[in-house]
Order: sequence, then structure tokens, then C-alpha cells
Amino acid sequence: GKKSLRQKFVDELKHYYKGFHLLWTDTKVAARMVWRLLHGQVLTRRERRRLLRTCADLFRLVPFLVFVIVPFMELLLPVFLKLFPQMLPSTFETESKKEEKLKKKLNARLELAKFLRETIAEMAKRNKADTG
Repeated sequence: GKKSLRQKFVDELKHYYKGFHLLWTDTKVAARMVWRLLHGQVLTRRERRRLLRTCADLFRLVPFLVFVIVPFMELLLPVFLKLFPQMLPSTFETESKKEEKLKKKLNARLELAKFLRETIAEMAKRNKADTG
């Protein structure tokens, strides 16, 4: 059924609370990784990717906080998210946004594979014509 305005508001607050909590946890883990880097240890590829993602999320948090702090500015947040879809930190993404992003990435990969297959087939035809 439909949710009431109060329930939608509570759900949004929970979503942002969980997002900030995940970002705080990621930041603590990233701080430990930086500490390890400063003491000469080497990070794995997975740790490096997580560290980069967390740093990017912290930089994305600055413009996002402006919307949270300035009164009534959060009403403009959907407009800015439409203009700049990567503005939110990754911990604030909903499942539907993640699925949408994965679908776009999969479609792009399929198009690339189709292009490469056609290119290879065309090159094979040319080579066959040249040798034949």
C-alpha cells in the first residue's frame, strides 16, 4: 500500500542514518589502511579500491552536507541529483540505483562485445579475401 508522509519521512531519515553510519565505518577502516601505508605495508588491490572509494565518498560528502545543513535546501536535492547523479557518496545509494547502474554497465559491456565481435568478423573477411 501507500505510505503516509510521516512514514516516508521516517524511512528517509533511516536511510540517511544508515548511509552516514556506513560512511563512518568505511572512514575508520580507510584510516587504518592509511596508517598501514605510512608504516610501509603494502595494500592489496581490494584494499586500494576500498580506500579510493572511501576518499571519493568523503570528497562527495562536502557538497552533500551543504544540502543537509542549509534549511529547505534539501528540497533542491532531487534536482541536483538529476543533474549530477554521482554527487551522493556510495553509502547513500539505494538498491534500485545500484541495480540501475549495474544494468547500464552490463548493457555497455554487451554493446562493446557486439562491436568487437563484428570487428573481428570483418577483419577475418578481409584476411580471407586477401589470402584467397
